[in-house]
Amino acid sequence: MTTGFTTRPTLRGSFGMVSSTHWLASASAMAVLEEGGNAFDAAVAAGFVLHVVEPHLCGPGGEVPAIVAAAGDPGPSVLAGQGPAPAGATIEHFESLGLGLVPGAGPLAAAVPGAFDAWMLLLRDRGTMGLRAVLRFAIDYAGTGHPISAGPVATIATVEKMFRDDWTTSAELWLPGGRLPAVGSRFINRAWATTLERLVGEAESRGTDREARIEAAREIWREGFVAETIDAFSRIPFRDSSGGRHPGVVTGADLAAWSATWERPATFDWHGYTVAKVPPWGQGPVLLQTLALLDAVTGGGVPDLSTAEGTHLAAECLKLAMADREAWYGDGADVPLTVLLSDEYNRERARLVGADASAELRPGNPGGRTPRIGSYALEAFGPAASGDGEWTTRQSALNLGVVGDPTLGTGEPTLAGGSLAVDADGVTRGDTVHVDVVDRWGNMISATPSGGWLQSSPTIPALGFCLGSRLQMTWLEPGLPSSLTPGRRPRTTLSPTLVSRDGQAVLACGTPGGDQQDQWQLLLLLRHLGAGMELQEAIDAPAWHTDSFPASFYPRRAEPANLVVEDRLGDDVLAELASRGHRIMRAGPWSLGRLCAVARDPESGFLSAAANPRGMQGYAAGR
Repeated sequence: MTTGFTTRPTLRGSFGMVSSTHWLASASAMAVLEEGGNAFDAAVAAGFVLHVVEPHLCGPGGEVPAIVAAAGDPGPSVLAGQGPAPAGATIEHFESLGLGLVPGAGPLAAAVPGAFDAWMLLLRDRGTMGLRAVLRFAIDYAGTGHPISAGPVATIATVEKMFRDDWTTSAELWLPGGRLPAVGSRFINRAWATTLERLVGEAESRGTDREARIEAAREIWREGFVAETIDAFSRIPFRDSSGGRHPGVVTGADLAAWSATWERPATFDWHGYTVAKVPPWGQGPVLLQTLALLDAVTGGGVPDLSTAEGTHLAAECLKLAMADREAWYGDGADVPLTVLLSDEYNRERARLVGADASAELRPGNPGGRTPRIGSYALEAFGPAASGDGEWTTRQSALNLGVVGDPTLGTGEPTLAGGSLAVDADGVTRGDTVHVDVVDRWGNMISATPSGGWLQSSPTIPALGFCLGSRLQMTWLEPGLPSSLTPGRRPRTTLSPTLVSRDGQAVLACGTPGGDQQDQWQLLLLLRHLGAGMELQEAIDAPAWHTDSFPASFYPRRAEPANLVVEDRLGDDVLAELASRGHRIMRAGPWSLGRLCAVARDPESGFLSAAANPRGMQGYAAGR
């Protein structure tokens, strides 16, 4: 491994390692490891703490996909904690309201909550500790308070007026005493602490068996007081980002009908490693496709990301993979993933990578099939949208791409200043949290909780949390792979990664960042696994991403040929990229990504961890 300047050391040890986007989550997970819990117990504890301390980026009403590898059974498995569209979430219902897009915020955008049930499934099947032991950290931070950080305060400030004027239940919680909380002040969410205490207490009353108590908690969430309260509150109309007032469509029956599951991951063998991602109901295979495309372009080499040539090649390959995401990925869709990851297909696609930046959206024809991308691509790319596919012509008469109410944001966690991720429109984006854990036995997990943001939907006062807004990632145009369909999951951007070598897990990583998640993880894999950088050095290195595809978040904009870069990439490199036709947007020196990572060396048994310095709250812990 190379050794260069890093903002902090790569941690090393043999007992256990945690990396997350908030120090309190990392510390809580480490405490669980110290008490004898395994990586999965620790991840559950961290996940619930993140609900409390990063409420603008995740919540119990959201979702959590994860990839795990158990020491005794290292073959990776996907924890599928993405809830589907409710039974009443039909295209016809949204169009009857005069909508051409699912709103980015408000009750209408809510999928069935998935996070709680998924964490419980993980704890039951892979953990060793009981409910109270892993939830006590979150209960304490919610009930007695924690020092609220700058991120949630900045987010509350952006929606303060709307909370006061319309989402009054949110104002009651997030504006304590009628005032914006001060950064670092003690913030208490007693309603959520009470909800957790009641869940644990009712579950404990049903017996002493660990697994039976966990199952009881799942049942109480799906069919007991939580589901009943969500059902009643969802019927109340609130203003959403379309500008109108609408009730939600999530019901208690929707919660009762769904539970998290285990699935096989999508995998790709690359340079001696096996990279595992969520299946193509999420965007995870984009990373796999890009690795395949880069091998085809370079002849199996690793591009030097410190150069304009290496950055250009990686960006152009990402554009092609993202175009295939739009044309083929979706829950329930017939996704030709084997062909999309094949050498033959990617050699053919690699021929599209030229010396200059492309401003086109160019999906491929795997197996000779015709891609289908909706009219939004025509709007976003105009005459630049290309390919041999059939492009639908249904025009956007129903305010497609128009932000109806800018006071509700764009449906994604946004911060008006700060240093998380600056996009093409100059808005600083947060979006999501992440946690990785590896223990002394070799258990490993990568998890990306998200949704249920404090600004995504009105707070349910009796429960202390709100529902999510993941349905905004579906289209109200029928016949597309990711069209809104009851019972199907939205094509999520949440994208944890787990890497194995010779059948043993060696790396877990991930980052918040919506459409940028797999882009920033690509940089990490190329630098760490490909170029031999230390974990922390690879995370610290200058980051970039492209927005040259339709965004997954409302209002679904695209920025053809756009490349958002950290200034540290260097003036000479940026000048050459601009000369190649990339539309350069400088994002400051330290602004892009919130990468986390843990690793294990199977030969020595040594563990390592690193965390992102950007945003000044992500930390690794371990010994």
